Amino acid sequence: MTTATPPHVVVVGGGIAGLAAAFFLRDQPVRVTVLEGSPRLGGKLSASEVAGVPMDEGAEALLARRPEGVELITATGLGNDLVPAGVTSSAVYTRGELRPLPRKQFMGVPADIDELAATGVVSAEGIGRARHESRLSPETGDVSVTRYIGARLGEEVVDRLVDPLLGGVYAGRSEELSFQATLAPLAAAAAKHPTLTEAAASLIPAAPSAHTAGPVFVTLTTGLGALPDAIAKASGAEVRTGAMVRELTRTESGWRLTVGSAADPEYLADFPDQGRSGYLVPAIDGKAVKAVTFSTVKWPHLAERQPVHIVRCSIGRIGETALLQRDDKDLAALAAAELAEAAGITAASVAHRVTRWGGALPQYNVGHLDRVAAIRAAIEDQPGLAVAGAAYDGVGIPACVATARSAAGQIVAYLARATAGPREPGN
Repeated sequence: MTTATPPHVVVVGGGIAGLAAAFFLRDQPVRVTVLEGSPRLGGKLSASEVAGVPMDEGAEALLARRPEGVELITATGLGNDLVPAGVTSSAVYTRGELRPLPRKQFMGVPADIDELAATGVVSAEGIGRARHESRLSPETGDVSVTRYIGARLGEEVVDRLVDPLLGGVYAGRSEELSFQATLAPLAAAAAKHPTLTEAAASLIPAAPSAHTAGPVFVTLTTGLGALPDAIAKASGAEVRTGAMVRELTRTESGWRLTVGSAADPEYLADFPDQGRSGYLVPAIDGKAVKAVTFSTVKWPHLAERQPVHIVRCSIGRIGETALLQRDDKDLAALAAAELAEAAGITAASVAHRVTRWGGALPQYNVGHLDRVAAIRAAIEDQPGLAVAGAAYDGVGIPACVATARSAAGQIVAYLARATAGPREPGN
């Protein structure tokens, strides 16, 4: 009696999506290997100490109302380390002042023009334009955020409210980002309501009762940077860092991956009290800093570790190459100067850390949905191959986890078909 060798599933990329895919395969009768080209796991999830406090360098929060992220954290044994944000209200630094971010809005699209007017984010002229919202016919194809929203509510609403919110997520430009891909729920709601403000209002959840209220954002006391190693350990997969995959080739019996340098390749073959949590800055205001988080306000548990205030500044929109070529010291000084101007924080820093994420955020530009559909159509013709990650259906942690679950399911289904009957040539 012989024992068949279990199928070998290789996950290329050890970011949150790749590690989650490996985790979702943990109970299957397969051998799983994760290959990560860089020296560490985690992709855009990483943590290190600042003034003795472990702080996230990349993503520092996840949306609690979308379940995938919290469920994965709980499944890996870190559920008890989840903590809610202490403060979630934010502001917009624009036109020379910090102004409150309207509460009745969906990614910057206002649901209440009177509330927007009271914040002062948009000028009187811009408010007047927004009050005369154009009722335009639905767009027949994919268009930019600026074209869609600006045509209805005016471009100032886009420049001073929508753009900074999208910039914080995608680091992209509203005149290039796809409306349908980046604001999919709003695009769907807009087809059912006569105005965009009504569509935005339909997406704002009712005020929760005392029994149903829950946090909007959560993080880990150790930082979300601790999550990748926990997932890797819980997955039981073989994990290799410093293993850059250079080529994927179809063979008669499966696939062959080329790993490592051209001079020494390796082949893997035949496997199927600010009172606010922070503020945003519109690009139109010409500042380098696009978003600020008062970390020890947003996450009170951090303040218990050291008697310091920690502020996180985000710099860099798409195309700002010259700005990002400045050295760490200059960028830290620039962030401190703009922080002092906007929020009046002039205390000398005791420590700073600069983390660079070159090319880290995929751009969902116009035509994104068609490109993703084409990729997935091509993948359907390649048995045993699935894709997951931030480049497809959303850049947040829960969205990446969702693509990982789907990809893992496709691999499981493929393996079930492959073992159910005779294999056809090339499969």
